[in-house]
Amino acid sequence: MRIGIDIDNCISNFNDTLLKEYLKHDKQLRNTGIINENPEYIRKGMFDWTEKEENSFYYENIEDVARKLKPIEDAPYYIKKLKENGHKIYIITGRNNGEYTNPYELTQQWLKQYDVEYDELILTNAYDNHAKTEVCLEKNIDLMIEDSVRIGLDLMNYGVKVYIMNTRYNQKEQTLDRVSKWKEIYERITKLDKKETKQKVNIILDTDIYNECDDQFALSYLLKSQDKFNVEAITVAPYHHDNDISIEEGITKSYNEIIKICNWLNFDWEHKVFKGSIDYVANDYKEENDAVNKIIEIANKNEKTYILAIGAITNVALAIKKEPQIINKVEVIWLGGHSFLSKDNKEFNFKQDVQAVKTVFESMVKLTIIPCKNVASNLRTSIYELEHFLKGRSELGDYLCQRFYNDGVHGIQERRVIWDISVIAYMIHKDWFETEEVSCPNIKEDTSYEVTKNRHKITVVNYLNVDKIYQDLYRKLREN
Repeated sequence: MRIGIDIDNCISNFNDTLLKEYLKHDKQLRNTGIINENPEYIRKGMFDWTEKEENSFYYENIEDVARKLKPIEDAPYYIKKLKENGHKIYIITGRNNGEYTNPYELTQQWLKQYDVEYDELILTNAYDNHAKTEVCLEKNIDLMIEDSVRIGLDLMNYGVKVYIMNTRYNQKEQTLDRVSKWKEIYERITKLDKKETKQKVNIILDTDIYNECDDQFALSYLLKSQDKFNVEAITVAPYHHDNDISIEEGITKSYNEIIKICNWLNFDWEHKVFKGSIDYVANDYKEENDAVNKIIEIANKNEKTYILAIGAITNVALAIKKEPQIINKVEVIWLGGHSFLSKDNKEFNFKQDVQAVKTVFESMVKLTIIPCKNVASNLRTSIYELEHFLKGRSELGDYLCQRFYNDGVHGIQERRVIWDISVIAYMIHKDWFETEEVSCPNIKEDTSYEVTKNRHKITVVNYLNVDKIYQDLYRKLREN
């Protein structure tokens, strides 16, 4: 899990320290003491100071106050335990607000002094309600620990889970998910982590990986996202280009390509990778093969399995034909065809085996389609972006850049669409996509869709957030 943590009042005893300093100064000023026991905040009506007196004292002394802060009880200990448990810790503080001379250095020194471990320190402007939200979205933060109600509400509005640390001054909004001690935070995150581990989804990736460069990115993305996925199998889908190698040769090359990427990413591929069909349903192919048998085996043993199909959908169609009952235990996410706005579906994954597409459509299996033209086609990037993020960081990163530049099929290109990552991203964050449930279309002789009204429902993706997908992909591929 990626955990964001505010400093003041979440790791440090900011309010307590500030109040002590105000009480000291009040004795020097008028010695009136606290005139309002239940103010909105220390700085807002707790003392009988004028606004000028209060501002003057605060801005002249805030850096000294920050240096005097002590950690909240057991905060460094439990943050360290969270890191040891494999969580990424992002210290996200609002100290870049004009109140400090060098806020980053001041904060860094304080964290070091009290042995607070973290992966990244990020400073925002505390007076900007949305600044921390932007950081959390950019860094894909799963949980933010925060004391500000206004910031917490903004985070929640954008789908970020928030624990609000209880303080004396944030009690008006009672609907928030509140915590009081770091032992409680640690225990809740541990339970949440166990729950999410149990909720990992079972995945079969069906891929024609040696066909071009995008499948390599998709497989790498999948294996870098195993916090969300239980990768049950990687099955090899058929592909064939005119005047190219045979389908059987392509299957072998894809099989070896999968193993190469699995080795780079330390994924135990034994008993996980299976060769698939060496011809198409459209050609009346119906022979036994390892991929089809494995799809059926995994579907039968699990309560639910997702099949992520990023090539011709032949293996999936054959598995359904052989064991029709698996449609009740699987969900298929397929990159194929074009949007309903297009005149035909003469797209590689679709046109290779139109009969397989018809078989899957007619089976009534739960199906989500990510169209290529007008949807996945927006996932265009360049060799320059890839090299900026990936080149020189790993053998895999260098290889992906090389394959992108010259995939062996379409020649050298500086810009391409990495189509297949769309299916992986859809399973990671469905809120990056806009979908529509439609009556399953008929497929006409010219491969175009015929819109229907009363057939079973399928889901069609109409939009995807390119920036979010690429931010997540690059971040994961850069991680060790």
